Amino acid sequence: MANIKSAAKRARQSPGRYLRNNNLRSGARTAIKSARAAIDSGDQTAAAEAVHVASRALDKAASKGAIHANNASRRKSRIVLAFNKMAA
Repeated sequence: MANIKSAAKRARQSPGRYLRNNNLRSGARTAIKSARAAIDSGDQTAAAEAVHVASRALDKAASKGAIHANNASRRKSRIVLAFNKMAA
């Protein structure tokens, strides 16, 4: 157990933050997988919707601090590039 008051508070806060961040990261990863699957299937309307959902999930995770903003930007860029390549 922590001997210092601030360390004890951190120990109380940590599990909740872990669950919140893990939930956001997991949701973003699931959305990315769905988008990649839709892109691979070749259905343009489904892929466009899936890419939009994945983009929103990544933006939300980045805004809450669950992932770094540049990480979200890079993942969104790669998904959109794959979508555009499929659409062309």
